[in-house]
Formats: sequence, C-alpha cells, structure tokens
Amino acid sequence: MKSLFDPPVVGEVQQRLMHLTELSGRKWGTMNPAQALAHCSAAMEMATGKSRPPRALIGRIIGRAIKSRVLSDEEQMRKNSPTTKILLVKDERNFAGERIRLSGLIDDFAGSSREGCTTHPHPFFGPLTADEWAVLMYKHLDHHLRQFGV
Repeated sequence: MKSLFDPPVVGEVQQRLMHLTELSGRKWGTMNPAQALAHCSAAMEMATGKSRPPRALIGRIIGRAIKSRVLSDEEQMRKNSPTTKILLVKDERNFAGERIRLSGLIDDFAGSSREGCTTHPHPFFGPLTADEWAVLMYKHLDHHLRQFGV
C-alpha cells in the first residue's frame, strides 16, 4: 500500500503536483485546481495536528467500519467522496501559492515521519495510527490529482 512515509511515493506525488496547472480541467467535483490544493493542504494540516476538528456524529456511528475498507487495500478513493465541512474550500485561491504551500506540507509530513502525526482523531474515521494517516493522506492526494488528470 502506498504511503507518504515512502520517499519514492512522495517523489511521485510531488512530480504529479508539478504537472497540475490552474487550467487543468476537472473530471468530477466542483473545486477548481487552486481550491483543491487548499483543500489538500487543510487535510495535511489535520494529519499533523495543526488543525484539530471535532468528530462528526456520522463518523462516530459508521466511521470505524468505513475506515477499515478505505485503508485496507490499494483501492482508490471514489469520485465525489464526501468530506468534512472544515475542509471545504469555496472561495477563490492563488494557485501558485497553494501549490507551494501543499508541496511544503507534504515534505514536512514525510520528513517528520511517524512522530509528526497527530494523535487527535480524524473527524470521520476516528483514531488513526501514524501509518494509517500516511496511507490516507496519499490516497487523498492521489484522489485530487486524478480529479484533474495528473
């Protein structure tokens, strides 16, 4: 399973990130590329504990069951997967600035390894190990890069 603790995987993600442009057309969803980058940055900040959103009620009810399915195999995240409200980005963003910000957050996450992961529970999935955060963040980034064909 791909993980942001694996340097070649981080290199792959960073390379794909550099192929994304502000004119990249989306294949699904409503966010433009700059908004998707800001959304991914917010998720990375959640994984490192810079953001600590509360648990969602629906996550408390079904999050654990879905977590095992999402993290258990190589299956990609599905198109139009729901997100927590704290990660929604609806305002306009600067593409170049958001790409630099996300690239730095990816490097920081990968470089800090397991010690850099939060112990705060994910708002939907609940408690995650550092390795689960690394897999989830890879799958999330992959999902949004595929959203724009990169």
